[in-house]
Amino acid sequence: MKALVTISLVATWLVLPTVIQAQRAEAPDQAPGKAEAPASPDPNLAKIPAGYRDWRLISVAREEGKQNDIRAILGNDIAVKAYQEGTLPFPDGAIIARIAWSLVPSEENNKVFGQAQSFIAGAPKNGVQFMFKDSKKYAATGGWGFAQFSEATGEPASESMLATCFPCHQPVAARDLVFTRYSLSGLAGQK
Repeated sequence: MKALVTISLVATWLVLPTVIQAQRAEAPDQAPGKAEAPASPDPNLAKIPAGYRDWRLISVAREEGKQNDIRAILGNDIAVKAYQEGTLPFPDGAIIARIAWSLVPSEENNKVFGQAQSFIAGAPKNGVQFMFKDSKKYAATGGWGFAQFSEATGEPASESMLATCFPCHQPVAARDLVFTRYSLSGLAGQK
């Protein structure tokens, strides 16, 4: 009998922490007057989409002024298909990425050309930006969620920084808030 009681106590000692932890996960501590934990952040806006650097090229651009960069615009398969077919508004699930670099002279290339004419992408600049299309989830911002991440750390930008995205894109509302056009059209072998 004593052995049975000892086994029961040991089993309880081993299982009880797991049961308590599971109960806490199911029902977070709600002490009187304690505010409910904030909703988890939107996963689209909280981390960089895996594999985005392998998405297809939509266009490149050179920005002057305060941006002062060269950028590549990439799209997931849904975005690229919409671009190719001229679909507006973009369908839900489309994601457009913008990566940018400083523009620097290429001394190596300029030696070959015999004059200063070649520029290349330098250090990453102005973070990595994304537009996520979900017409219901992001109805307040024209159907697009906006995100920006540090190129060095991958950390998301502050909400105050992201608050400038939608107003900046509003002048191109007729193009579903997207600045970039599909610039491969008209090249040999392209539609």
